[in-house]
Amino acid sequence: MVIAEAAALTWTHSVSPSLYIPQSFSVRGARRFRVFCASDQSQKVPVSEIQSRAEENEMIVSITGATGFVGRRLLQKLRKDNHTVHVLTRSRSRAELIFPVKDYPGLIVAEEPKWKDCIQMSNAVVNLAGMPISTRWSSEIKKEIKDSRIRVTSKVVDYINASPEENRPTVLVSATAVGYYGTSETQVFDERSPSGNDYLAEVCREWEATALKVNKDVRVALIRIGVVLGKDGGALAKMVPLFMMFAGGPLGSGQQWFSWIHVDDLVNLIYEALINPSYKGVINGTAPNPVRLTELCRQLGDVLGRPSWLPVPDFALKVVLGEGACVVLDGQKVVPAKAKELGFPFKYPYVKDALKAILL
Repeated sequence: MVIAEAAALTWTHSVSPSLYIPQSFSVRGARRFRVFCASDQSQKVPVSEIQSRAEENEMIVSITGATGFVGRRLLQKLRKDNHTVHVLTRSRSRAELIFPVKDYPGLIVAEEPKWKDCIQMSNAVVNLAGMPISTRWSSEIKKEIKDSRIRVTSKVVDYINASPEENRPTVLVSATAVGYYGTSETQVFDERSPSGNDYLAEVCREWEATALKVNKDVRVALIRIGVVLGKDGGALAKMVPLFMMFAGGPLGSGQQWFSWIHVDDLVNLIYEALINPSYKGVINGTAPNPVRLTELCRQLGDVLGRPSWLPVPDFALKVVLGEGACVVLDGQKVVPAKAKELGFPFKYPYVKDALKAILL
């Protein structure tokens, strides 16, 4: 139904950050250098602290799309657990607005000229970057939706592959989306299901194929993400204001499937994929219990104490979004068979509980 808006890259240019390279140290048995792709405001971390972190087996993770809805929360979780994060961004100024130095001391921010250095000094890479798709599509926008994903993923893979073996990240967790499966009101899709034949399925196929060009010694987890629910972003940020104005209701027929996931569960799934070698290949990033859109709207109305009877007709969405209306008018029932097989503990398996946790 939708390629999750994990991150919106800002295509601007600013001065490249400086590099600070302390002495080499060992991480997980490999000799590495810690490269600080730091802004002028960042503080240098003492070598003694670097060595201490290495001895505690903490990760060094480079993230594209870290300024997005999911990326911000993943970064916060990694830092809370004392891992080091490299924010790979196209705009240092935008990243520093989202992650001010006073709140994120020592955070490493790298613009594109320094991505290679940061990736080569990381244990792991998480690739979440991509242009948002909830907009009116034109031929130019459709090209950019695809190119933004392929371009960044290809660059990340090239930098990983160019790394000396002793400095190469050991795992790549790369976002993709449930749009891979196409749409259906009757089929149930899991990780073994074939790809669809529409535009979003094509984007996802190429996105995934690009990530799989990474060195064969690198473990790859492809997370096919559903509609992400959480505070201050994602799908609910657009739906809640309508309900609060008593204008909420199903979009189109309301019978389309809504394969969703709470942002906390998605972040935990990505985190687990970083640290657990059993997490490899395709993993659906969706909750175990997808719902039809009518049910989602009913549950959302109940939680907010607002009616959900006012539907938005198909033609109105098509006038506003054009071909892009398919993002909300069509859907697919996707289940996380691989995550369940791996024993991943979903905190929010039911949408009612997820909505209550987010909104109450």
